[in-house]
This record gives sequence, C-alpha cells and structure tokens, in this order.
Amino acid sequence: MGLIQGLTEFLPVSSSGHLALFKILFHVETDTGLLFDVLLHIGTLIAVFVVCWRDIIRLIRELVLMITDCIYNAVVFGGRLRGGDGNYRTIIRNSYRKFVVMVIVSTIPTAVIGYVARDFVEMASEILLIPGICLLITACLLLICDFAGDGTKRPKQASYANAFIIGICQGIATLPGISRSATTITACALSGFERKFAVKYSFILSIPAILGALVLELKDIGSMTVSASQAGNYVVGMIIAAVVGYICIKAMLLVVRNKKFKVFAVYCLAVGVLSIVGYCLL
Repeated sequence: MGLIQGLTEFLPVSSSGHLALFKILFHVETDTGLLFDVLLHIGTLIAVFVVCWRDIIRLIRELVLMITDCIYNAVVFGGRLRGGDGNYRTIIRNSYRKFVVMVIVSTIPTAVIGYVARDFVEMASEILLIPGICLLITACLLLICDFAGDGTKRPKQASYANAFIIGICQGIATLPGISRSATTITACALSGFERKFAVKYSFILSIPAILGALVLELKDIGSMTVSASQAGNYVVGMIIAAVVGYICIKAMLLVVRNKKFKVFAVYCLAVGVLSIVGYCLL
C-alpha cells in the first residue's frame, strides 16, 4: 500500500482510487486503518518537501513577512486615527507573495468541498463502481491536458479567479479515482499557466490539502493502541511512500514538460473499465 500511495499520489492516476480498488479487490482490512492512512500521507508530504524545499521555504518566509506587514499596517491605521501620518506597506509586492495568496485562495474551496463531502467520499471508496467511473473521468482530463496549448502565465500574470477555480477542481478530486494532480494540472493548463509552473503549483497545493486530510483523520484516531509489529509495518509503508513519491514527482516534471499524458489516460481508461466490469460481475 505504501508503494501504491507513492506511485499514484503524484502520477496522474489517483492514489485514493487505487487504494480503494486494492482494499476492495483483495479484501484488505488494516487495524487502526486511519493511522496507516495518516502515515502514508506523511510519506508523500516528505517527498514534496524534499523536491520543492527551496520554494516552500521562500513561501513560508514571505507568508511570515506578509503577516508582519499586515500587523504594521494595522498599527499605522491606528496611528492615523489618532492623527499620525505613517505610510502603509504594500502587502503583495513580489511573485512569491502572490503565489502564497493564490495557494490560500485555492485551498479555501478545496477545504469546504472536502469537509462537506467527506462522508460521501468515504462511502464511495467502498463501492467498486465509483472509482471505476472516476478513473474514466481522469482519463478524459488527461487527454484534454495533452491537447491544451502551452500557456505563459506565472504568478504575476495569473488571477485569483484562476486560483479559486483550481481549488474547486482539487476539491472535486477528493473522489476516489479522480486524480488530484491530473485535475489541478489540467485546470492550470486550461487557465493558461506555464506548464512548469502548473506542475509546481499542483505539488505545492497538495501540501495544505494533505495536511487538512491529516487533521480530519487524526481527530478520529483517538486512543488507538498500536503493537510493535504494526508500528514497524506502518513505518515501512510510510518510508516506501516517501521514496517512491520522490521518484514520481521527478517523473511528473518530465511528463508535463513533454506532454506525455496519453499513456496515463489509456491506463486509467483500462483500469476504469475493468473496475466497472468487475462491479457488474460481483
């Protein structure tokens, strides 16, 4: 399962869909399964941090400075009310600061959709038909992305409306079988984003999404007890998810640059059809 998570979290084939299919077809039951899911997600988060650490550190730094500037402006505003004449600081004054705001704007609809639909998503993960249909949708998205033109937008040219729509698309991708990376990269491509920036945006955008999912899962774990053998198995899954996830992120950078989504589209189409046929036969 760590291998499946690492392979499918960043390749455009849906990790949630593959994990759901694996559990259904092989009757996998994991004791303290939520905890195992948390560790798998941590593994893929580690992969994102390793690949994008320079951008992540810069984004965190700019976020802290933006908060500092907001506090400074609030102080200036208070001073002006008392007759002062301080000057306000410009909050969004470089591309990285706009990138931070875009990630926040995208995360809001993702969080709302993910929270409202969480029970439906959990139910859908137990029915073979739904991941199958969603994988067919992913195949269509990949073909659309392959035929989309090369955009030129980077943070400076992108709009917050673009970011909000991409966030909605990421929220819909919580359904098992709809690939988060395929959905967000396709939405970026249709919004005119530069392809290299589109894949970076998709990976960075996965961080708050995965952290949000972790928070929802952690609150349900409670006082679970884990044996030493279980802990060892879980850590192995996490490490494998991290290592394979790192390799797949690197692979995705090449895939997006060379517009080679058709192979993944055919794969998702085949797995989707097999899942639907399997549901009809079972």
